[in-house]
Amino acid sequence: MNWDDLRLFLAVGRARSISGGAKLLDVQHSTLSRRMRKLEGDLGVRLFDKSRNGYQLTTAGKELWDAAIRMEAEALDIDGKLSGKDLQLAGPLRVSAIDNMATSVLMPIFASYSRCYPDVALHIMASNSDVSLSQREADVAIRLTNTPSETLIGKRVATVSSCIYGSRKYLSELDSHTKPQWLGVECCSFHKSWTKQASEARTHQFYVDDTLLTQAALREGLGLSILPCFMGDEDSALIRYGKPNPAWDLGLWILIHPDLKYSRRVTAFRDHLIESIQARKNLFSGKK
Repeated sequence: MNWDDLRLFLAVGRARSISGGAKLLDVQHSTLSRRMRKLEGDLGVRLFDKSRNGYQLTTAGKELWDAAIRMEAEALDIDGKLSGKDLQLAGPLRVSAIDNMATSVLMPIFASYSRCYPDVALHIMASNSDVSLSQREADVAIRLTNTPSETLIGKRVATVSSCIYGSRKYLSELDSHTKPQWLGVECCSFHKSWTKQASEARTHQFYVDDTLLTQAALREGLGLSILPCFMGDEDSALIRYGKPNPAWDLGLWILIHPDLKYSRRVTAFRDHLIESIQARKNLFSGKK
């Protein structure tokens, strides 16, 4: 049994599609499809059934899945222990960060780390969804949360505050007799809940599902919305509508897998990130 075939099989099962599995592993759709057909042919069984909800494991597929999960756990355990003993400041380092931070306030920090350690191949992955550090989808995850996973080593390095913002033009034209228009923000449960509390509106004229889109819509004068202070305060086209609400505060966490706690390229990145973020803690906390 080729372990690489099982790795591809697991990716298809997790994504519930060939295209999703190919994206997870960064391989061609046609390659993954061909390998799955060959695996089924070699085993003489069908591993997936297609349905409206995507690929579903067959009975034979479920049996192979259990065995493949055990093999993956062993392989990742070996890989993690060996990587954790890596004392060289060289090699790949995969970092997952939410997109609104990765493309703005964190990018100068990533760049300065890369210049300090040119032998480290830094891979930045912008994602708002959870990544599995145990499955080595990333070595380091930078997340905004108040409930980090207890199975990971983490450090809360800053408090990220949020505030209501609008464009300068929109707010200059807003008077006490006019009810402000609110954007419908659906990027995450936090912003959905906060918007509902602040606006008391059930429906909106304009909806967005990403904070970068929210910022762009605010610049166009489409109304008010909640933004992290590190975005709103740095945008000269926007101004605050009130003060930051402590109830909206989130922790900025750096999370790593326990097996990598002694990896020099991981610890050097963590220390560099902590030092750089704390130097700008007022930007994150919304203190002017």
